Amino acid sequence: MKASPQMQARLLELVDLDTTLTQLAHRLRSLPELIDIARMEQAETALEEDVVRAQTELSDVRREVERAEAAVQLVRDRAARNRQRLEVGTGSAKDLQGLQHELESLARRQSVLEDEELEAMERAEQAEAAEAKALAARQAHRERLAELRAERDRKTGEIAAEHERVAGGREAITADLSEELLALYERLRAHSGTGAAPLQQRRCGGCRLEINAVDLGRIKAAPEDQVVRCEECGRILVRTPESGL
Repeated sequence: MKASPQMQARLLELVDLDTTLTQLAHRLRSLPELIDIARMEQAETALEEDVVRAQTELSDVRREVERAEAAVQLVRDRAARNRQRLEVGTGSAKDLQGLQHELESLARRQSVLEDEELEAMERAEQAEAAEAKALAARQAHRERLAELRAERDRKTGEIAAEHERVAGGREAITADLSEELLALYERLRAHSGTGAAPLQQRRCGGCRLEINAVDLGRIKAAPEDQVVRCEECGRILVRTPESGL
């Protein structure tokens, strides 16, 4: 294959740009925010479940408080009616005595119910605190996740802009290369990661192996416009002033 020395030299520029594009792609895949976002997105479900659990428990306890309050109020109302009947004094002595006994029983019942009401109210306070804690944890999680996503988007935008700039430079170089040379370069790049390398101090800049004397003599004798390749790795060898020929 034939290609001018200038065209061959441009392959090294292409290698640098392709290396940069590979590095940019790696940076994009390796953003630390991606790991944190994935972890936090997985934790999102658990936090939502904590909130639902806390709200459900609070709702249940509040219904208990309402039932306890209603039960206490019912006893209080009955006791008030009995006291009113006693104050009026209507009925037989036996009836009035029964009312007095019932008032004593209602007083004991009211005490028990008020203790239960107080216990339910304490549980409601605990449930409210648990709900507030779950809501705060979810909100803090959402805010941190939003920050991470914003940082990911910022870095992604920077990488995308750099990728576009480098890709534009690559297009300018490939436009100057012959189709045959570019096809060979791309084929070799797909196989080894880079399609060309400089010959530096009698070494291939790709595989870093020293060129033996026979191959070195062949390369030295080859015309400047002949495309030569490394016998070890197959890359296109671009001759430079530092080749040591």
